[in-house]
Amino acid sequence: MPSTPALSLRDALLAVAIMAVWGSNFSVVSVVLADGMPPLLFASLRFTFAVLPAIFFLPRPNVPWSKFAAYGLLIGVGQFGLLFLAMRGHITPGLASLIAQTQVFFTIAMAVAISGERVRPFQVLAVLLAATGVAVIISHTDGSTTPYGLALVIIAAVAWAGANMVTRTLPGINMVSFIVWASLFSAPPLFALSLWVEGWPAIRDSLANAGLQTWAAVAYQSFGNTLFGFAMWGWLLARYPAATIAPMSLLVPVFGMGIAALWLSEPLPPWKMVAAALVMAGLAVNILWPRVAAIRGARNAPAA
Repeated sequence: MPSTPALSLRDALLAVAIMAVWGSNFSVVSVVLADGMPPLLFASLRFTFAVLPAIFFLPRPNVPWSKFAAYGLLIGVGQFGLLFLAMRGHITPGLASLIAQTQVFFTIAMAVAISGERVRPFQVLAVLLAATGVAVIISHTDGSTTPYGLALVIIAAVAWAGANMVTRTLPGINMVSFIVWASLFSAPPLFALSLWVEGWPAIRDSLANAGLQTWAAVAYQSFGNTLFGFAMWGWLLARYPAATIAPMSLLVPVFGMGIAALWLSEPLPPWKMVAAALVMAGLAVNILWPRVAAIRGARNAPAA
């Protein structure tokens, strides 16, 4: 039976850094949307500046255009277009950061169905521990959400899982270049949807009144969240089985709650700490189990 590759310390730290950036993203988005930026316009700006000016300096990877299009539409319109719409008064940032992580389960299910990956017992335990932490968070929500908002975020999570499956077919490519070129298929449809749904007057007024905070948020979304976060995430997904990497994103609501508490003064009661501990325990099992098994196997191996 083939062994599951252990997540190296370097790659585990990289994954944690990505989760910290993504966790902070929900507070950034909530602040900008509360200032009146239309959500679809905000999403289109995010991907516009992921393309420009980087596309003039990064060669197009040798990847079929269909993969650029699939990834760009799934991440741009499917994930962030729907997520930003939901966060415009239909779901709280903390709950959005939580529900978005159902992509873990969709990603693993797709990997099993499409790629024939096998989920190991320790990975089931890891997901159950982390999912228990997620359940604790859900049981303590204040109900300040709508079925519409919840449905949008779940569909966004499915789209994210689909994008994960695209990147898993692209080992060995420059993922930053791929994200930049794929964003060509994110920004135009998002802007077209903004023009249709939000209207030119809202777009014009929002751009005219945008201040330093708004443009700083766009830059953070484009460079930190997209070019760093999704490029490195795609690189990890191409390097490891989905069941090894996908559960790392369950750290996002932990960072999301912590940053919201520090920045937005959201309360951090004991139940949130318990939930965070359960998520961390699940991630520890997922990362450390293969290492422990490898050490035990080496110790028990017969001497040459």
